[in-house]
Amino acid sequence: MNILVIGAGGVGASMASIAETRSFFNSFILADISASRAEDALKQLDDRSKFVARQVDARDKESIKTLIADVKADVVVNACDPRLNEPIFEACFESHVNYIDMAMNLSEPHPTNPYEEVGVPLGKAQLDADQAWRDRGILALVGMGVEPGLSDVFARYAADNLFDTIDEIGVRDGSNLSIDGLDFAPTFSIWTTIEETLNPPIVWDAEHGLYTTDCFSEPEVFHFPAGIGPSECVNVEHEEVLLIPREIDCKRVTFKYSLGAEFIDWLKTFAYLGLDSKERIKVGDVSVAPRDVLAAVLPNPAKLGHVMHGKTCAGTWVKGTYDGQPRELYLYHVADNETTMREWGSQAVLWQTAICPVVALELLSTGSWKGTGVRGAEAFDAAPFLNLLGAYGAHHGMVEMGPGLWPSPKSTGQPGWDRPVKRAIRVA
Repeated sequence: MNILVIGAGGVGASMASIAETRSFFNSFILADISASRAEDALKQLDDRSKFVARQVDARDKESIKTLIADVKADVVVNACDPRLNEPIFEACFESHVNYIDMAMNLSEPHPTNPYEEVGVPLGKAQLDADQAWRDRGILALVGMGVEPGLSDVFARYAADNLFDTIDEIGVRDGSNLSIDGLDFAPTFSIWTTIEETLNPPIVWDAEHGLYTTDCFSEPEVFHFPAGIGPSECVNVEHEEVLLIPREIDCKRVTFKYSLGAEFIDWLKTFAYLGLDSKERIKVGDVSVAPRDVLAAVLPNPAKLGHVMHGKTCAGTWVKGTYDGQPRELYLYHVADNETTMREWGSQAVLWQTAICPVVALELLSTGSWKGTGVRGAEAFDAAPFLNLLGAYGAHHGMVEMGPGLWPSPKSTGQPGWDRPVKRAIRVA
């Protein structure tokens, strides 16, 4: 397998450091618009014999196709932010090579009634291309990070092995991470963070299908394992809500994130001031998107590992029946920042995202996972993934929930946060 990873940011660089410990591939090409950034990432490796840095503009489909042919790539991993999905996705299709991303195409909220009506959902164009990719005999494995990705693997494993019927699958994400000396410093791309938290959250149920709610809706207290403890989680837009119902028989799918009141207040402030906007505005002699300004002035998440402390937990809560009895459990994966920095040189959130596509690549290389079309991780057998994840030294956990067991999630009884999200109105 010849692997081409486009994007040498925190996730792409972490993928290289993880892949260095494995032997399933022939070559690993790390490409970026900045050749020096790709080169700097590979300089951190002990053995560079299979690793090459290249330059490519991920906005240019033809340049991507040229690079694919030049390096004889068998699979392309899109480690860029989802704004660049379209040219990379199309370049792979036209080049007849497999594709992996960790976040699907951006949504387009309903233009006039976004919190009551669904606009263009996440990844719609990608999922609509499913048959074309099947006809071509190639695979687009979409949403193959930790969330989405490992969370979908957990859902598949639960459906196949732990439940007879499923009422709800709810992805729940929380952490106790802190950063020395910084009041506000997202541990992942602020661009992506704003996109998924300030867009209308999405929920799926068997009766209504997909629908949207207010931002930060349906708050609940969820008890996270590994010493993280109870934290308030709220609805957020995320891919699992769209992917899991395609493959798994259940009644409801949700995604809730433990953001914290202070973090939410920061996000609301950005929205009030219009700093969440992707649209370019003229500032002096230049045109700039306010969100890009935020991304430029905030600390680079990939550079925060040395001042971060704590753990992050990604997991899937499932409620249903087994052997005629009610059952409820949480399958999860925890990354400790001290451990990931010591062993991999990567902060916990980025490392946890990066290890999942590397595991998927190895499963594809050995034939343990096979498929064509546009699919998520929930379409494949979960057991080989979880076994191999353990072989990488990244074991998952599970807790049984309910009376006398691990605490079940508990609604706060509040309709949501008291200040609604309102975007600034700019008069031309």
